[in-house]
Amino acid sequence: MYVDSHCHLDFPELAGQIDAVLARMRDNRVDRALCVSVSLPAFPNVLALAEAHPNLVASVGVHPDQENTVEPDVPTLVRLAGHPRIVAIGETGLDYYRVEGDPQALCEWQRERFRVHIRAARAADKALIVHTRAAAEDTLRILREEGAEQAGGVMHCFTETWEVARAALDLGFYISMSGIVTFRNAEVLRDVARRVPLDRLLIETDAPYLAPVPFRGKTNEPGFVRHVGEKLAELRGLAPEQIAAITTQNFFRCFRIL
Repeated sequence: MYVDSHCHLDFPELAGQIDAVLARMRDNRVDRALCVSVSLPAFPNVLALAEAHPNLVASVGVHPDQENTVEPDVPTLVRLAGHPRIVAIGETGLDYYRVEGDPQALCEWQRERFRVHIRAARAADKALIVHTRAAAEDTLRILREEGAEQAGGVMHCFTETWEVARAALDLGFYISMSGIVTFRNAEVLRDVARRVPLDRLLIETDAPYLAPVPFRGKTNEPGFVRHVGEKLAELRGLAPEQIAAITTQNFFRCFRIL
């Protein structure tokens, strides 16, 4: 059985069809999924999904793209993370991709929010879900400065080079592959997927985005994570069942799920 380590079932594309989404998960041998928070106002919807369905768990956090929203603080994140269905802090991190101008001058608010999440993850003893886009150097620097290795976690939807992956691995983080690894122009990422130690590898959909081949361009959903696993099996010379078992074990270990 597979696990989708990162999805957004509360987003409008999927929220109205949860029963059907869960049924298609079962059909594709996807046993469990992690519903990831992107804002505090939307967090109750994420938590409600995890409370209503025993094969769903959730996180609490504020995405770096959420500029005009309720700002998190450490006590709030730690309190919310104390719920038994919450297994992680995030997603959090840095995203300079759409910044018009100098990110160093304009994105201090992102960096400070990232630090808050790392401190909360350490205090709550929860794994950290890290989003980084066009900001790898600053992401790694802040992880080191804040002692993120004490919390651990995952570099989700990884799209960086092997050098970035190796630095994250050195901090004790897992590397999660999404449907991007199936895209025709993703050879650099496939090289990373071949090199990540098997005991530090996760798979995800990031649904409703980034549907893997053969569903590219369609709404993504957790059942499609099987296709990510099958691509990794091909790249690593393993049977899909082996990748399913390995990444499932890694998921439970990364997120401290008993």
